[in-house]
Amino acid sequence: MSVDEKKLSDFIGKVVGDVGAAMSAALVVIGDKLGLYKAMAKGGPLTPKDLAHATGTTERYVREWLNAQAASGYVAYDAATQRFSLTPEQAFAFADDTSPASVPGLFHVTAAMWHGEEKMTANFRTGVGLSWGDQHPCLFEGTERFFRSGYVGSLVSAWLPALEGVTAKLERGAKVADVGCGLGASTILMAKAYPRSRFVGFDSHEKSIALARERAKENGVADRVTFEVAKSTDFPGKDYDLVAHFDCLHDMEDPVGAARHVKDTIARDGTWMIVEPFAGDHPEANHNPVGRVFYSASTMLCVPHSLANHGPALGAQAGETRLRAVVVDGGGFSRFRRATETPFNLILEARP
Repeated sequence: MSVDEKKLSDFIGKVVGDVGAAMSAALVVIGDKLGLYKAMAKGGPLTPKDLAHATGTTERYVREWLNAQAASGYVAYDAATQRFSLTPEQAFAFADDTSPASVPGLFHVTAAMWHGEEKMTANFRTGVGLSWGDQHPCLFEGTERFFRSGYVGSLVSAWLPALEGVTAKLERGAKVADVGCGLGASTILMAKAYPRSRFVGFDSHEKSIALARERAKENGVADRVTFEVAKSTDFPGKDYDLVAHFDCLHDMEDPVGAARHVKDTIARDGTWMIVEPFAGDHPEANHNPVGRVFYSASTMLCVPHSLANHGPALGAQAGETRLRAVVVDGGGFSRFRRATETPFNLILEARP
């Protein structure tokens, strides 16, 4: 086999970049946990000694961490002053938890995938699954933080207005079910925006529901938001004006059963909002940087959860056509459309 030296060199360069990114991901998690990014955002240009003093950490480790971050392009370095800083864009992404571009949560999800590597290596051989609740605990916080940034940027300002007549109902006072709510980020954001409406978040993971209840109290919306442990196929209630599934339908062990239950519990003129990872219908359409993230997460998190519960394992790159089949053919909904989209999400609307 003949090897093209230029192509080989380019490929090895790509591998070096990927390995550097994988290694630096652990440092991002450490920096996030220790408050290093937030201290840099507050303190301006800092020496390693300055940052260590501000965060109660050790200078020698901080110096190495800063240089790794600078090599990654995650912090800026001024060689003349030997000080490190965050650009406004870096600070917006790494040091502001309320930012629609906040990224640390994605690195915590990445850490959870590494924690599950040994189990998943065995699962590749046996074909068994791994339930969401059996993943490393850092997955739950990471997922909530990662998705919350997208919800902060788009949910109230773009996604809900893209649905036919929904915002008017919410402003008047609507009954809403947020299914697969996790730690409640989406539920709480909607409750803050629409104080006349009432919201119930459902999730099968008890610890997530417990944390969601705490978050509701912290955000001052516990008077109009409740969280309950329930599955997507048996959550209680009737005549919901809006049912929402945020980034979870593809994970479920029985997505068709979930669709049918929404049909049974939604009001006659209600709306089902389904937010899913952006994906084309054919694999090659997803062979890009965004698809790389979603396929990787799907391999380690989404597919194993569904398989652990004898589900169809739709995967995070299911695509609109397969989702339409779940909703229309399986669930019996008569109307289905793509309401809007982002580079990361499909926002789908279904009506009875």
